[in-house]
Amino acid sequence: MTRPTEHQPARVPLAQQAGEIPSRWRWVKPSAWTVRMLATLEQGVEGGKWFRLFDKVFAERNLLAEFQHVATKHGAAGVDHVSVAQFERGLPETIWEVSDQLKNGAYPPQSIRRVPIPKPGTNETRPLGIPTVRDRRVQAAVGNVIEPIFERDFAEHSYGFRPGRGGKDALRRVDELLKRGSTFVVDADLKGDFDSIPHAGLRSRLKEKIADGPVRSRIDSFLKADLRDGVAAWTPVAGAPQGAVPSPLLSNIDLDPLDHLVARSGIEMVRYADDFVILCRTADEASRVRELVRTWVSENGLTRHPTKTKVVDAETEGFDFLGYHVRGKKHGPREKSQTKLKDTIRAKTKRTNGDSLCAIIGARNQPRRGWFASFQHGRPWIFRKLDGWIRGRLRSILRKRTKRRGRGRGLDHNRWPNAFFAEHGLFSLEQAHVLARQPSLR
Repeated sequence: MTRPTEHQPARVPLAQQAGEIPSRWRWVKPSAWTVRMLATLEQGVEGGKWFRLFDKVFAERNLLAEFQHVATKHGAAGVDHVSVAQFERGLPETIWEVSDQLKNGAYPPQSIRRVPIPKPGTNETRPLGIPTVRDRRVQAAVGNVIEPIFERDFAEHSYGFRPGRGGKDALRRVDELLKRGSTFVVDADLKGDFDSIPHAGLRSRLKEKIADGPVRSRIDSFLKADLRDGVAAWTPVAGAPQGAVPSPLLSNIDLDPLDHLVARSGIEMVRYADDFVILCRTADEASRVRELVRTWVSENGLTRHPTKTKVVDAETEGFDFLGYHVRGKKHGPREKSQTKLKDTIRAKTKRTNGDSLCAIIGARNQPRRGWFASFQHGRPWIFRKLDGWIRGRLRSILRKRTKRRGRGRGLDHNRWPNAFFAEHGLFSLEQAHVLARQPSLR
């Protein structure tokens, strides 16, 4: 017996008789939100709380749309060892089963697999949570439903994990404020925010806008899902595992009151997830707002990073934000950001690499292009220096193949000049920077 399902959810039109839905909602998933719901969202729901949302969560079109989205990411398997491809082979029956279990309150979330991943530029690691493919779909389906409700009222200066916003927007805002004279900076960082979010406070913030009990219960089940590290397993009492689908949204929900507290004080703040800077015109103003933040963080059960929260003069000391080091009118990739790129390239350019030069260059171009997309606003000499470093790695490989010892140097620059690597397709950070600075012809 077959059961009907919608493999291609129809696009929801963004116009209605009452007028146009603002373009800021174009990112909302039509598998979860209708035009009428968006109109209500724009106008404001009576009492400020939303009811009857759970049927949107377990709707098959919502669950299926989210699986199609996750399939493009090729994420790792969770504790059940079921891959994206294996999950896909069970469609659409698996979607029907999950929908029925959610509807009947019988959906069992599985443990979250925890793996340590290195923190760039340090010897430390941070834990990454990997839910099962099935749980990731349910988490995303819930996120589709609740995200617009909270996005509507998020503060303007919050840039992390929000639709149509990103790190570049945050950096532009910082640059704008510095040029206006706000050069005394509270450089702040919350220690392990994802892993330390107090559940009680988060539940309270969710309850302020979500009156639908089953939706809140489903979110609670994500928060309380067992964490498994090898054979050991435990139930968390705080935090939203970094790597789980709803964690960035839940972090923004948790920190939203801090955003509005600082905004009401009339002081400018720029936040990207748990990394934020507050830009002030005087040292006294910076000291006052630092105390304001310290008090709020303490009262809400969070912890500031002991070495990363301080007041600095951006003109003389500078500060780090989103991978950049900012000092005066100059900014560029901080040392740790450069080290991360070098570590990635170094691991793939060992002298014993047996691939062809074109294959080596092709595989190493991708991380360099991605890195440049994030740090293209740095100073020219940085890109020139990194280009020279990667060519040196490649010359060492070629030197090894000609039975020579040691690093590529001296006459190797004549044997394999810069033009030689350009002819073999090596992506040049310096040249990309020159092109990026040229005015558009449009």
